[in-house]
Amino acid sequence: MENQGTPQQANDPQQGESEFSQLLDQFQAKVGNFEKDQLVSGRIIAITEREILVELGAKSEGIVSGKDIEALPKDVRSSLKVGDEVFAYVVQPEDQNGNVVLSMSKAISEKDWRHAEELFEKQEAIEAMIAGFNKGGVIIKVGRLRGFVPASQLSLAHQRMLGDESLPPEQRFQKLVGQKTMVKVIELDRERNRLILSERAASKEARQAQKEKLLSSIEVGQTLEGVVSSVKDFGVFVDLGGADGMIHLTELAHTRVKHPSEVVKEGDKVSVKVISIERETGRIGLSLKALVPDPWQAIGKKYKPGQLLEAEVIKVHPKHGVFARLKDDEAIEGLIPLSELSEKPVHSPREVVKEGQILTLRVLRVEPEQRRIALSLRRVNRPEYADVDWQAEARNDEDQDKVPDVVDDAAGDGGESLVEPSPADAD
Repeated sequence: MENQGTPQQANDPQQGESEFSQLLDQFQAKVGNFEKDQLVSGRIIAITEREILVELGAKSEGIVSGKDIEALPKDVRSSLKVGDEVFAYVVQPEDQNGNVVLSMSKAISEKDWRHAEELFEKQEAIEAMIAGFNKGGVIIKVGRLRGFVPASQLSLAHQRMLGDESLPPEQRFQKLVGQKTMVKVIELDRERNRLILSERAASKEARQAQKEKLLSSIEVGQTLEGVVSSVKDFGVFVDLGGADGMIHLTELAHTRVKHPSEVVKEGDKVSVKVISIERETGRIGLSLKALVPDPWQAIGKKYKPGQLLEAEVIKVHPKHGVFARLKDDEAIEGLIPLSELSEKPVHSPREVVKEGQILTLRVLRVEPEQRRIALSLRRVNRPEYADVDWQAEARNDEDQDKVPDVVDDAAGDGGESLVEPSPADAD
């Protein structure tokens, strides 16, 4: 009696329904729930000349035809082996033999298109190699897809490398082939097989990240290496490797500079000193002259009142006088006041001197702190300086520091102040 419960349970309608459901699940698992155009993954279990057999899991198998195998890239085809995990595209969920018909060649393209779409949606930059070119730009592979970078979308650095647009494409673009670069997808159209990439968009993003990193790490007083990226009338922009800093015209040299092109040109590698940082705006102030000794620091020791020297007239100003550049120290410019040009009254400096003329002049006053040196033309041959000049020829440089008091009143001899503007102020 105790065993009679078993047959009664076997004939239970609910239990029979459960067993049928399990069988149905097993059948569906065997056949698979695959749909046309579905991307699936599986493991290669057999390779022949005519087909590749792929295990799709749950006892389902797929077949890759010989025609599709031939459509695979040669390097992919030769590398396939039993046990490899592969992706495949469902061409037909079930053929007459119950197998899933697969396409590996279509799957490769599909996988790459999906990757490109994801990059486009997220606007992510990727690193890739420039594989070729045509007349309008360069070719970059994104997986197995051929992406195109128009010349207008190349980075500024690469555009500068291209040279004249009239040159043949092979002369312009060949030099870029083989280089690795960062690109972003800016246009995508599967139906037209169109994949447009931009190096400029990617470099802008990468540059912003580099700029933020640079701004957070540099300090005022630091010396950096950079490349001159642009030369303007007011100064020079220097690429510091992620951000541009600017050297103002007045920070290029200790001498007077009319235009930055007198000192540097685009593409020059330079060492610069950071003199200001505005982290909120991203502005970085740089200086070239701060890394070079200031010639005015030695002027006070080298030149003394009463001393003779040679200088070249560089500017004649009707109001202020004549500016002259010292021959032995071309970074130094001195001023000859109007009253120191001649013993006779002078209505215009051009009556006495002209630009480019080399003059022998006498030092009246040296003021290194104010970056001024006053000179005189009319005092060169005065008899009261005869002893001074004779002794100067006989003495060494150390003895020249001792000069008679005869020059002490030089500044006011003509009733005119020697506190004059610099050549730049006189413009």
